[in-house]
Amino acid sequence: MAVKIHFLPDDITVTATVGELLLDVADRAGVTIPTGCLMGSCHACEVELEDGDTIRACITTVPPGYDELVINLFSDPTW
Repeated sequence: MAVKIHFLPDDITVTATVGELLLDVADRAGVTIPTGCLMGSCHACEVELEDGDTIRACITTVPPGYDELVINLFSDPTW
């Protein structure tokens, strides 16, 4: 199943597959999400969903049940 992933503030939309790692989707779209440990514990890759929930892109996959998913990227100068 295909899901449109819309990255803000870059305003880039890409089609992804359910179960695909969000960090891989961002990379394929040319969107940079900072990473640290790649295990979710450092929170460097934390992004915000449209509903305000935060997730870690390095350990989160594209969830089922969405036609489109909006992801707000944080700008953290320490990463």
